[in-house]
Amino acid sequence: MKQLLNIKFMNQSAMQKVIYSLIPIFIFAIGTFGWRVLFLAIVTCVSAMLTEWIFNRKSNKPFTKAVLVSALLFTLTLPPRTPFWVASLGIIFGITFAREAFGGFGRNVFNPAAAARAFVYVSFAKYLTAQWSAPSAVFMGGFTKYLTEPIDVLAQSTPMLIYRDTGIMASYLDLFIGNISGSMGEVSALLILLSGLYLIIKKVAHKETIFSVFSGYFLMSLSLYYMGFPQVFNPLWGFLTGGLIFGAVFMATDPITSPRTFEARIIYGLLIGAITVIIRSFALFPGGIMFAILIANTFVPIMDEGVKYLKKRGVQNG
Repeated sequence: MKQLLNIKFMNQSAMQKVIYSLIPIFIFAIGTFGWRVLFLAIVTCVSAMLTEWIFNRKSNKPFTKAVLVSALLFTLTLPPRTPFWVASLGIIFGITFAREAFGGFGRNVFNPAAAARAFVYVSFAKYLTAQWSAPSAVFMGGFTKYLTEPIDVLAQSTPMLIYRDTGIMASYLDLFIGNISGSMGEVSALLILLSGLYLIIKKVAHKETIFSVFSGYFLMSLSLYYMGFPQVFNPLWGFLTGGLIFGAVFMATDPITSPRTFEARIIYGLLIGAITVIIRSFALFPGGIMFAILIANTFVPIMDEGVKYLKKRGVQNG
């Protein structure tokens, strides 16, 4: 308990930069949906730190900034009306089973935030698919409210769910700026792309991973769309919805769970993008990016070893 009260963090500059990149997204989320966004973030961060402390209390290790990054990313994948206990349980599951079960930070195979999101989506689907908040009618008007008004799920839910039910598409401008309902950090494509540019410039995120996710998405989406599958979204419209950009920028680029080699990162990103389209189009999940990342995480060690083996064979044969 003494360590918990005397909070010290490891010096992880890369994780610190990721936290910086999330600040504008959190500010916009609060302005769009209200101050409950901040309270959800506090609950998930405290829950994540408590979980890490339980596993590290005997070794007296300092907290990792990575655990805060996982908690903040997980928070932004949730709708603003998510119950606090669901958010807390989700991040506890993610940190425990996707990180600590593998030996802690640096040894995990799966992205903890993506695992936490997948867990709550499967276990508490009602809270993540049927309880949405309308965006503030006034720009950044959420700063005057605890939480914006609830909405009619059938008529005004997320753009992807509306399209599946009615065929009506939200405007490209609303999707790009963020004037839509949805998960807290996935509504503004513009802010996410700007944050991704910051991470690339600071050499925190590998650009080839991000661009290959986008490429895999467009290749699969365009192929299926022009083959005439009615359940496949318009490729450009689908690119701006469902958290694809958020997942590509912040989760696919996780340095621990993504490949180490350049070639493997390309394959990894293409796999995530393609699987996202398949899940969106033919499964029950309208988003798909989180499940795609977890599936691709499974093959990361094989990808790296395969690339190294082929390079070694090439050198020997050359």
